[in-house]
Amino acid sequence: MASKTLLPISMKNKRGAIALDHSPPFSISSIPSRTHSSPYSSSSSSSVNATTIMVVKGIETDDASARLLQRSSSASSSSSLDDVTNVKTVMPSKPNIPKASSFNNGGQKRRRRNASEDSFPSISDGGGGGNGKGNGNEIRTVDGDRRGGGGGGRKFSSSSIGEEVRHVASETFLLTRLFLTMLAYLGIGYKWIIQFLALGCYAVMIFPGVIQVGYYYFFSSQIRRSIVYGDKPRNRLDLYLPKNSNGPKPVVAFITGGAWIIGYKAWGSLLGKQLSERDIIVACIDYRNFPQGTMSDMLADASEGISFVCNHIAEYGGDPSRIYLMGQSAGAHIAACAIVEQAIKEAAKEEGISWSLSRIKAYFGLSGGYNVFNLVDHFHNRGLYRSIFLSIMEGEEGLRRFSPEVMVQDPNMANAVSLLPPIVLFHGTGDYSIPSDASTSFAETLKKLGVKAEAILYEGKTHTDVFLQDPMRGGTDAMFEDLVSYIHANDPDARAKDALAPPRRRLVPEFMLKLAHIVSPF
Repeated sequence: MASKTLLPISMKNKRGAIALDHSPPFSISSIPSRTHSSPYSSSSSSSVNATTIMVVKGIETDDASARLLQRSSSASSSSSLDDVTNVKTVMPSKPNIPKASSFNNGGQKRRRRNASEDSFPSISDGGGGGNGKGNGNEIRTVDGDRRGGGGGGRKFSSSSIGEEVRHVASETFLLTRLFLTMLAYLGIGYKWIIQFLALGCYAVMIFPGVIQVGYYYFFSSQIRRSIVYGDKPRNRLDLYLPKNSNGPKPVVAFITGGAWIIGYKAWGSLLGKQLSERDIIVACIDYRNFPQGTMSDMLADASEGISFVCNHIAEYGGDPSRIYLMGQSAGAHIAACAIVEQAIKEAAKEEGISWSLSRIKAYFGLSGGYNVFNLVDHFHNRGLYRSIFLSIMEGEEGLRRFSPEVMVQDPNMANAVSLLPPIVLFHGTGDYSIPSDASTSFAETLKKLGVKAEAILYEGKTHTDVFLQDPMRGGTDAMFEDLVSYIHANDPDARAKDALAPPRRRLVPEFMLKLAHIVSPF
């Protein structure tokens, strides 16, 4: 397939969209193999100690996950509240952070690539994942049972349903405790309270879709839930497997968003469902949120989850040579940090590396922020207060380490930057949670450094439009079609099937989606 050609900024394609990049076009399949022979060392890879110290019931520790695990799992919700009252937090003093630069969309229109003439067939009913037979490889799930790595659709027994219910109950209890702990950080503030109420209204508006996706998540035989990928809390991932088990499938390792506080692997279930219907395996990676962990913990979890996908996805019918990394919102930031940190490790030829960037065909960032220096004040004004955000980022000194756009501009990073995969950033111009300038700026910075990168904007779309409302609307979804066209760019058979794919059905009435667009706090 010929490489996609981007239009000059002064020209429009037939859909009236404008191309954002001026660099020569690139094809993901034509990227030369990256070498790892250049010597490199960097002090940036050293870990940054968290600046938040908490005292829980008289026990002092600087490990967020350890201090939460010290609480008894049998405590009632009322005792959890008592625990919160005993939490003392030593916050960093208010840093002197420069005011965030204003974000200006510059009147840019949504740039859409022309849909390919080829597209996608209906998917036949078949086995679950792998080759449909099971290959004897076993993966332990969160419930402790052992299940074959391949194999067809899973049938639920009464005991397995009971295990799922117990697992959901235990995670709900944990989330409740973490929420109460967050209240100790937030205190009484009208901004976050207003945002929380808006979130409740938003949830009501999309509730019909949530019910349908939730039913699919808990009862579909095509999902392998809560596969354990590490030994830390919440080191779990969900696999969404296509019904068609013919041949190895491309894979998307997806890291969900949630403002670094409320992220959860099930948030990716709608995307997982829709991509699996297009013969793409999706691995939704969970990770510790704040205050259970800080950015170093989230980054370590994400990297370990990616490693698991790279090393084990073949057991589920995935193609190890066609793995794509994707993140949304805070997940896009975490994933971008993960590939930059991995590039540093590989350039320095560190020992014990469990996965390689050469396994990642491309990185897709959806509505992400990549320079957190520019977001401190922006988030503070929206209710994610400066003190909390700096605690998540491990203090003012952690802002640089966790700003991929800043890190890649370091002259000492040249060897590491050359190892980065192609990067495609999707963003809505109406996004007021993380303005679209965050993506366009990062893409331009990467291109200046020789990285194959582009930003695709969607005119007027908000933070949640491109990820939730548009997919629940049914029919054709611009961002989804762009994403699939990248993944299937060099697979003529898959593109031919895409052309035959039936329109997706609507999950939520239009008037409710329009109200959701208005009340969304994101």
